[in-house]
This record gives sequence, C-alpha cells and structure tokens, in this order.
Amino acid sequence: MQVTGAWQLVRLAVRRDRVLLPTWIAGIVLMVVVSAPSVLGLYDSEGDRLTYARAWAGSVVARMFNGPAAGPDTGAIVVAETSMLLILLTPLMSIFTVVRHTRQNEETGRSELLGSAIVGRYAVLTAALTVTFAADLAVGAGVAAALVAAGLAVSGAVVTGAAVALVGMCFAAVAAVSAQVVGTARGANGTASAVLGVAFLLRAVGEGLGTVDPGGLTSSTAWPSWLTPLGWVGQVFPFTKNDPLPLLLLSLGTLAGLVASVELVARRDVGSGLVAPRPGPAVASRALRSPLGLARRLHRGAFAGWLASFVTVGIAMGAVTDQVDDMIGGNPEAADLVTQLGGSDLLVDAYLTVVMGYFAFFAAGYAVQGTIRLRVEEAFGTAEPVLSGAVSRVRWVASHLVVVVSGTAALLLASGLAVGISYGLVTGDVAAEVPRLLGAALVQLPAVLVLTAVVLLVFAVAPSVTSVAGWGLLVVTLLMNQLGELLDLPRVLLDISPFSHTPRVPAAAVDGVPLVVLCAVALAGGALALALLRQRDIPA
Repeated sequence: MQVTGAWQLVRLAVRRDRVLLPTWIAGIVLMVVVSAPSVLGLYDSEGDRLTYARAWAGSVVARMFNGPAAGPDTGAIVVAETSMLLILLTPLMSIFTVVRHTRQNEETGRSELLGSAIVGRYAVLTAALTVTFAADLAVGAGVAAALVAAGLAVSGAVVTGAAVALVGMCFAAVAAVSAQVVGTARGANGTASAVLGVAFLLRAVGEGLGTVDPGGLTSSTAWPSWLTPLGWVGQVFPFTKNDPLPLLLLSLGTLAGLVASVELVARRDVGSGLVAPRPGPAVASRALRSPLGLARRLHRGAFAGWLASFVTVGIAMGAVTDQVDDMIGGNPEAADLVTQLGGSDLLVDAYLTVVMGYFAFFAAGYAVQGTIRLRVEEAFGTAEPVLSGAVSRVRWVASHLVVVVSGTAALLLASGLAVGISYGLVTGDVAAEVPRLLGAALVQLPAVLVLTAVVLLVFAVAPSVTSVAGWGLLVVTLLMNQLGELLDLPRVLLDISPFSHTPRVPAAAVDGVPLVVLCAVALAGGALALALLRQRDIPA
C-alpha cells in the first residue's frame, strides 16, 4: 500500500487538532467522570436498583434511549444513564475528524500541495484514520478509567471503554467511505451523520419492539437493533454478561469500512467524489439573489437535520412524562435531584423543566454551528465573491444571523409543540399542555441568543478560534448548569452562564426581568461584534 509520508501527515493532523480533539475527548470523558458517582449515589440500595430496573424494562421509551434492560446491577445502571451520549458523541467526533483531514483537505486545496511532495496515494486516509482511532482509544480508556475510579468492576469498565472506542472507530470507517463518495466536506459530514441517525433509529426501533423477560427486570432485543453498530453496543451488557461477540462485530464492521474506503480511493481523482455533483440551474431563483436568500439556502440542510431530531426526541420525552412518577418517584434521592434541577416539588413539572432546559442546549448547539458557518465561509473563500459585490460585511453577517436566530426559535417551538402534543395525548388534555410547553420553550431563546452573541464576538476578534471557542463555551455552560448545583459551585460562577437566569418554566411562573436583560445583553453583544467586524480584514 502506498503510505509514504503518512507519519508526517499524522504529525500535521495532530498539530491542527491540538486543541479541538483534546476538547472532544475531555468533554466526553468528563461527562462520565461526573455522572458515574452521581448515579451511584442515587441508586445505592437494592430496593432503588430494583425499582429502576423494573421501570427501565417496562418503559418502551427508556429502552429506546438507554438500550436493553440489563437488570439491577449498579454498573449496568451507570452505563444506561450515560450510554446514549457516549454512542452519539464519540461517533460524531470520529466523523468530523476523518472528514476534516480527508475531504476538507481536498476541498481547500491542501491535498494538492501535499501531493506535490513525496506522499503515497493512501497516506492522507491512513493519517486521518490513525489520528481518529487514537482519539477513540483515548476516549475509551478515559471512560474505563472513570468507571473504575467510581468504584465499579474493572472487567465491566474495560468492556465499556472498548465498546465506546470501537463504535467510534466503526463510524470513522463510515466517514472514510463517505469522504470518497461525496465531493464536499459538508456533504461527507452530512452523509456519515445521516448514517449515524439511521443507526440510532434502528436501534431505538429494535429496543422498542423488544420483549420484557420473565421477572420484569431485563429485556430482549428485536432484530432491527442487530442491523446497526449502535445496537451491537447494547448487546455487550457491561457489568452483567460482558459479551465479547458484539465487540467482534464492531471490529469486523470497522474492517469492512476500511477495506471499502481503501478500494474507493483508487477509483477516483483527487478533489472529486465518486458521485458527481448535480449541476444547478443556469439562472438562480429570485430567492437566491440576496444575501439572506443565500444564507437560508446554506443553512437549510443543517436545520432540517436538527428539526427532525428535535421533533423525534420531543415526542419521546413527552410520551414518557406520565411514567416519571413510576420511574423515579419511589427513589427519594432521584426525585430530589429532579426537583432540585427543575425547581419544583411537583415531579412532573420539574421533569418537564429539565427537559426544556436540555432542548435549550441543543438549540444552542444549532446556533453555535450556524454562527461558526461564517468562519467556514471566510476560510474557504466563499465569502469573498459575496462581499465583492454591493454587499457590506454587516449585511452579510446579519443575513446569516437572521437565519440562525429564526431557526433557533423554530427549533424551540418545535420541541415545545412535540412535547406538548405527545404529553397532552397521554393525559387527554392537549389544549392545556401545548400552550404552556410552547411558553416553556420560548423562554429559553434569550439565553441562546446571548451565547450566540458571544460566539459572534469571538468571530469578530479572533476568527481562527471561533470553532473551538464556540463548542467549548457550549460544553462549559452545559456542565455548569446541569452539574454546578450538584457540585456546590459558587453562585457567582454559576451566574456567568446565561442559562442560569432563564425562568424555570413550567415549574415556575415567568419572570420577565431576566428575559429582558438577557435580550439586551444579546443585542449589545451582537452590535459590538458587527462594529468590530468592520475593523478587520476578511479573511483574517
């Protein structure tokens, strides 16, 4: 295989990702570091674990999100509470890393510069996969170490870490294939992410159609879950069975993807994908003849993906709301945690408040991604043709902000509508639940706008770190808001996060003062960012 120069490309990739990849790894591992002891404290008695296991096995939604019920084992419960984010974030890290060092290099012309030196045909792909696999192994090792540090069995912790690392590698191979097939970095990321979404959907269907085993503490999985790597992860059953067969399937899936990507590299020219891009119309539609129309077109694909996720998760969260009392009402510690986070003694209202808070962070993810798009347009040179016409910098940035802000509001409304309709159908009172959950969703918007304004300021002052700063700020605010009170962090530190000032609706009444202040801060930050953008070169 022609891999000459691969080691030098590995060093280059590590240099490029010296901040981004450690941030991904630390964020994923830190989630387990903090969550494991918390879950262990909530379910420290046999009775609490039995109650949780029965609720887990008996709830279709719980199995869809947490995987097959594995019984009242302490380690299995910890894995269930953290598995969904682990099997989604690790593959996403892998997908973005592989595409960034393969297809994006070709799209930006870096591969041509590298190819002018002594570099083998497969060196770029080899280097990208090497760096990504190393990151996956680091995540797996960190997860295993965090579980062992929490006092869980070493064997189960190692198996869990191996499963997480292998599922990341499997989707790294998927991304390697998509990078050969699709001709753009955005398309390759979108295709691989879509495969991840379909995989999660198949897993959810398989677990939802599964059957509860005699005794009501464990469940069996239906066949759709076996069609996806995410389903194989659930069949490992860490801390109970520690089954190695699913790990072998993940390894074979990864190997198959690697072989396919290597074969495809030899069948295409550098800079092109196997699937030729569809030529557009000779004359642009009227909708594309303005910066706003162009921005709307650029963001529509990402918005559609986020919207589908919001609606799907919202329906599931609303459907399980009536089971909250059964799932955690019998556990005083768990009930106290939910009421503390939700700010209400009414368990259902506190739960809905926590759910809407999570949707706020997801919406902030969309807003951060949309704002970072400005930097992508600059770095790839696609902003220059727009700005070379009769379009000012402020108008160009404002067009993207209008699309991002309106999209964020639409996502929040969709989440409130989905949760409200789903929960309302269960309770038989859709007319009452929909308005109050729509209100609970909309009050989250000002905090998201503040975070968006901060990311825009970073883009105006230090554009090269926009991506790292944007995602880093989102992770920090998430950890502070969800875990800050549990860790007894100082109030002055918690108040830095804009989300800490959002009224806890529907658990509490709406307080308009913090919402007005947040909106004012967002407007001031946005105005300052636009003013600063006029003072620097593009690109800078």
